Amino acid sequence: MATVLAVCTSDIKGVIKTPVPEIHVKLNHGVVGDAHAGDWHRQVSLLADESVDKLRDRIPNLEAGVFAENVLTRGLCLYELPVGTKMQVGGALLEVTQIGKECHNDGCAIKKKTGDCVMPREGIFAIVLEEGSIKAGDDIEVIA
Repeated sequence: MATVLAVCTSDIKGVIKTPVPEIHVKLNHGVVGDAHAGDWHRQVSLLADESVDKLRDRIPNLEAGVFAENVLTRGLCLYELPVGTKMQVGGALLEVTQIGKECHNDGCAIKKKTGDCVMPREGIFAIVLEEGSIKAGDDIEVIA
């Protein structure tokens, strides 16, 4: 079973997010209190810890939020999910809208700190279909 390892937020775009005990996601908005929230197609960002593992041999102490993900997961290859996939993540229902992204620029705080960024290659983005709370330890279930 796939699980949530951590949830993170930031109030500024393009920076490392800070782990928090819980996030609340709202319909047509995304993560309450996060800089990326809004009525658009990238309301919630997710990254698999397995993707982060690919850099841990070079950068061993990578923590949750370092790639600006809202939700760090374990047990599911997120970037292989097709756009349109629905997932129950904790108390929320999300729909995958984008796989990967373009970097903000070469000088963003994330790349400066880590030397690389897996988010553009393996991070995914989703919209909120049903509001709810998400916290570390929550299950993730692919619905369709």
